[in-house]
Amino acid sequence: MPRGGKRPGAGAKKGDLHHATVDKLKMRQTARDIIGPHMAEVLAAHIKNAKGIAYLVRRDKATGKFVRVGESAVPESLDQAGDDIIEVWEKDPSIEAAKVLLDRLLDKPSEHHEITGADGQPLEVRWKD
Repeated sequence: MPRGGKRPGAGAKKGDLHHATVDKLKMRQTARDIIGPHMAEVLAAHIKNAKGIAYLVRRDKATGKFVRVGESAVPESLDQAGDDIIEVWEKDPSIEAAKVLLDRLLDKPSEHHEITGADGQPLEVRWKD
């Protein structure tokens, strides 16, 4: 039998996936299995973030510090407010969150690249003879 060269039946079979591709597919499926049940909540959070988020803060007059007030602490904080100042702050809408949502809805837009020569001149292509 000669050494080297093509051998019948050698190499990957048609349609076989590389082991790294198989690993990546398994990891994606694991991520889908974990994230999937929470998708509605995640999307709702993205939508809130894209629109802008409001939250309640308390400012202690003695220290001058603002403290974010959680839902469970609101009644207690309001009862004990005394000299505190209570304000509602808003977070600006997030362009990034809106982009993520649109990418999910409409697919990520294709990226176009323009290639030019030096100083924006037309690109010159030459073949060697």
